[in-house]
Amino acid sequence: MDIRNPVFCAVDTADVGLATALAAKIADSVGGLKLGLEFYAANGPKGVQQVQKASELPIFLDLKFHDIPNTVAGAVRSAASQVKPYLMTLMASGGRAMMQAACKAAADVAHELIVPRPLLLGVTVLTSMDAGDLLEVGVSGTVPDQVRRLAALAKDSGMDGVVCSPLEVEVLRKDLGADFKLITPGVRPSWAEANDQKRIMTPQEAMAAGASYLVIGRPISGAPDPAAAAQRIALELKS
Repeated sequence: MDIRNPVFCAVDTADVGLATALAAKIADSVGGLKLGLEFYAANGPKGVQQVQKASELPIFLDLKFHDIPNTVAGAVRSAASQVKPYLMTLMASGGRAMMQAACKAAADVAHELIVPRPLLLGVTVLTSMDAGDLLEVGVSGTVPDQVRRLAALAKDSGMDGVVCSPLEVEVLRKDLGADFKLITPGVRPSWAEANDQKRIMTPQEAMAAGASYLVIGRPISGAPDPAAAAQRIALELKS
């Protein structure tokens, strides 16, 4: 699939009307749209389909599946067949068997429906977490060490890429090669507020480090003119 630019706008709302309106406004200014748990829990596949129709953009379905392998495989199969997303997420901490089952399910759906297989991404360490947060959940190593461990496991399990903060992109690109997808939230233009993200870079810095795609939410969705904000980021990436 040809992606216009590397920016996926995070549509962080449960309101399908607001989501479709935003999608229509920025359809010509971003590469795709990210829809997460809040939206999916409120609106399900039909809501995602409405947003797709409003923009005709690729969808990054960010549901972060994490369960036993059979359950995750079923969830991937269901979501992939109904929504046909470009990207989907699982928690890499779910382990090898879970990720392998998900990869098989995604391939099966693509074969059965004759549609492109969704790219599966392992979520490593959430960008809202730092070393102190990891320690509280029993991980005594550093954030970069944990990210590298989970990213290597994801690749070895057949996943297409990982979600990581831009601060880990450069080392992961060296570790895992040019073809492995690295998707980075925690990206903020220099003129935007950091909000609750702790490990951030500007869009230009993240792409220079080796990111494949950028997830940018509030700097676009919260702007008085979302299309203008998205266009500003796209122009900055070209400069």
